[in-house]
Amino acid sequence: MTILVTGATGSVGRLVVDELLEAGVPVRALTIDPGRAKLPPEAEVVVGSLAKPSTLPLEGVDAVYLAPMARTVRKFCELATEAGIKRVVALSGSSVGDDHEGSSGNEYGAVEKAVREAGFAWTFLRPGVFMNNTLDWAPMVHAGEAAMAYGDATQTPIDLKDIAAVAAHVLTTEGHETATYVLSGPEAISLRGQVETLESVLGKEIRFHELTRAEQRAQWVGYGVPEQAVDWLLDGFEESLRHPQVPTGVVEKLLGRPGTTYAEWAEANRAVFS
Repeated sequence: MTILVTGATGSVGRLVVDELLEAGVPVRALTIDPGRAKLPPEAEVVVGSLAKPSTLPLEGVDAVYLAPMARTVRKFCELATEAGIKRVVALSGSSVGDDHEGSSGNEYGAVEKAVREAGFAWTFLRPGVFMNNTLDWAPMVHAGEAAMAYGDATQTPIDLKDIAAVAAHVLTTEGHETATYVLSGPEAISLRGQVETLESVLGKEIRFHELTRAEQRAQWVGYGVPEQAVDWLLDGFEESLRHPQVPTGVVEKLLGRPGTTYAEWAEANRAVFS
């Protein structure tokens, strides 16, 4: 069985490569620049891009880990079908079904629709918020003050390694066809709670400064984030303030082990925040 990993140098795809190789599965890793990719020598590194489906090396592939790219997904489906590929595991998101104009769910939903309609034996992975998003807090943590809105908004952030482990598991075991897995971390934790966890892990004081929605909005728009996306993000925090998220338990069920806690993730990424 050869598995094509698209987005093999991406935040999740790179980890999927490692997980599959560790399981002893032949991996064809897709990248636009093999020289810079620094992929493991055990992987078959191939040149190509989902952005240009005609470059995809599909011959001899049994299954595909599909990174989300709505713009070209239908062409991918057409070519993969012609190549005789039956199995596709697509990275999606828990925002599917959210029709807000700025929602990431619009792109994820388009990918799911195309893959489903193409008739593959599909599995969709829908993780929620990534723990890695808080790497952006590093400058604030270095300065000793974390300023953000909705400090008590409670979500269930997930480690990218857990997403990759689930992807590798469903690609290499039976019984996951036509399944949609909503993935979360093992705990519900607020933004303020994440800052307090970083305090504990780093052994330093980090003051929490609560921004108003307007202040946060102005900051993100100033960083160049599209206004519709900013409003969608802030609406999500407001929703998880009113209705705190609850862990789904899917990672633990599929992998037979606990998911990674935010404290464990913070310890593993200590160098970024120190």
